[in-house]
Amino acid sequence: MREPGRQPGVVRRRALVTTSIRSFGASAGVSTISADSVAEALEAGQVLVFPELAFVLSAQTLLLIAAAAAMAKNVSFDVNTGRLKGVKAPDAVPSPLRDAMSSFAEFSRQTVVRLLPHYESSLVMGRTSFRPAEIAGRRTSWRKDDTRLHVDSFPSTPVHGRRILRFFSNVNPDGKDRHWRVGEPLPRVAPRFLPRLHAPFPGAAALLEAMRLTKTRRSLYDHYMLQLHDAMKRDADFQARTVQAEFRFPPGSSWLVYTDMVPHAAMSGRHAFEQTFYLPVERMCDPSKSPQRVLESLVGRALV
Repeated sequence: MREPGRQPGVVRRRALVTTSIRSFGASAGVSTISADSVAEALEAGQVLVFPELAFVLSAQTLLLIAAAAAMAKNVSFDVNTGRLKGVKAPDAVPSPLRDAMSSFAEFSRQTVVRLLPHYESSLVMGRTSFRPAEIAGRRTSWRKDDTRLHVDSFPSTPVHGRRILRFFSNVNPDGKDRHWRVGEPLPRVAPRFLPRLHAPFPGAAALLEAMRLTKTRRSLYDHYMLQLHDAMKRDADFQARTVQAEFRFPPGSSWLVYTDMVPHAAMSGRHAFEQTFYLPVERMCDPSKSPQRVLESLVGRALV
């Protein structure tokens, strides 16, 4: 249960950060929110939070899916094939977990379409994820450490410039928040890392595809975004000193953000759902604000 009067928001600010949370409270139902204001805020690098927009699961279902995924860091679900990954013997997983993943995918799609109807015809649904494990204290490599600020880029799944839009819901049954750090948007932080970004070796993208290390051929955009992802995570000074703020998302809240634009780090929490969407740059209200256009302006060439 959420503590009375608890609202998501800033826990601590190190400085004024241009990336901010924009909260849509209970009085502003999803269907009444201006689509233009949502798109403008998202494309500018804001995190949009909906304190009362809950993905509702029964207590019994929560217990069942938590038990089914108890040993998993992340369970993923492909809405197009119904395939589960991240659990042992996925075909033997109890149906409540598969049903919950499918239900969240549809809940997310309906919510995003209501908020952003002009995106609907071009949105592509990616993976649905359930994060049952506690983030804090988990041992992993620096590259896979999601407690470090980073922008999203997927090594094996090139996006070819498409935007990565993600919808999150905290379903924690114990009243625990999802705790994030959030940095300034990409146009403000990318110039810091420009000297560390280099062009790929000739033929590298074709070789990665031939070796099946990538699902499709990696574009120049994907190459530079992966370098940026790694450079952010590897840079201890950036992690400690960059302008940033901390936010807590209580159970029963949901939030929406372009994770390829906003440096973010998940510091603690468990039992959260995530849905990934992809959107072509040209379908944005302002394509000039896309990471692809930002990086192209920095490196001085088209990234295709």
